[in-house]
Amino acid sequence: MHHFTYRSGTLHAEDVSLETIAAEVGTPVYVYSAATITRHYEAFAGAMAGLDAHIFYAMKANPNLAVLKLLGGLGAGADTVSEGEIRKAMAAGIPTSRIVFSGVGKTEDELAFAVDAGIYQINVETAGELEALARVTAAKGRRQSVVFRINPDVGAGGHAKITTGSSDNKFGVSIEEAERLYAVAAGLPGVAVEGLAVHIGSQIRALHDLGAAFGRMRALTLRLREQGHRVSRLDLGGGLGIPYEMSEAVVHGADLIHSYAALVRNTFHGLDVELGFEPGRIIVGNAGLLLSRVIHLNKRAQKTFVVVDAAMNDLVRPAMYDAFHDIWTVRQAESDATRHDYDVVGPICETSDTFAEARRLPDLAPGDLVAFMTAGAYGAAMSSTYNSRRLVPEVLVKGGAYAVVRPRQSWEDLIGEDRIPDWV
Repeated sequence: MHHFTYRSGTLHAEDVSLETIAAEVGTPVYVYSAATITRHYEAFAGAMAGLDAHIFYAMKANPNLAVLKLLGGLGAGADTVSEGEIRKAMAAGIPTSRIVFSGVGKTEDELAFAVDAGIYQINVETAGELEALARVTAAKGRRQSVVFRINPDVGAGGHAKITTGSSDNKFGVSIEEAERLYAVAAGLPGVAVEGLAVHIGSQIRALHDLGAAFGRMRALTLRLREQGHRVSRLDLGGGLGIPYEMSEAVVHGADLIHSYAALVRNTFHGLDVELGFEPGRIIVGNAGLLLSRVIHLNKRAQKTFVVVDAAMNDLVRPAMYDAFHDIWTVRQAESDATRHDYDVVGPICETSDTFAEARRLPDLAPGDLVAFMTAGAYGAAMSSTYNSRRLVPEVLVKGGAYAVVRPRQSWEDLIGEDRIPDWV
């Protein structure tokens, strides 16, 4: 569930009116609920109670320092995919003993930084990466814990572009290659091979594909042990999905988490392994929204465009993935209010700058506030300055208080990063 509700006819984030945030911070603006983030993390951690489990928040979903600090304080580690994310996790106070480093294209410099930082685990995805890591650890006289990310040839996810477990995808090594590399790694003095990892996609809401992938992980674990190898860790990745249509039952997320936990327990019982999890979207997805203001209505014979001040550079998911986001008016409409089919669009010079087509909404007029719901994951994290638009602010709410946790980018910062050479 989430903590965005109407009170006295106005949409609130916890106890703070979104009209207040719009007036004081401006629009567009991302708004996050600390109570929702906390609730989701605790629900996930509670479902894993009794297991030897570690939760590494997949910070690519939302890397804001305040969000990281909040989750770190709850006991979360961080699943990172770049040196920048490792540095951000460390800046938020997450101990390096709770940081894992994933990603298919780690550079030697990034590996060196991770080894120097003393992170908990590197998820190795290619033979070349293993060789590079061996060079790094040999040069430094260090030893680094690793697991091999397996591509189980089981893909899943809400869109082809976020499926990662198929043999057609770039991620991980095949099961056959893993057995060979495991033996190679076992002979490298600077590499402590600890186990296996798997992550087959994102926005997964049916568990049968995860069940198939996990079954292959169990079988591979047993084969490796038969070959005399130590397998003490299984990193099961993330990818659990969330409802984007807010009319769906609010208990769906909790049901999915508990069904997932039952699948994990049933699949890996008796293996005596430490389990790692990398939830991201399911923790922060519906803990955030993008607040925007209507600029114009462009009425045509066949349709009406609602032009808002948010754009695809602020929230790219609809343009990139044809993703659905519920749109709520900040002023609550009466149950019998007139409704229209609107195309909700942004001001960018791209037809793809479209949030919704023929969306049934109450009467809208210039100046009205609307909220793009379930925008806490892959919203601000994927934003850009396309069309020389400034990065929008992010706000974190707790109870009746709120704080700007990333200010709106200044014009000086937007322009000042460019350099004009003397010869122009």
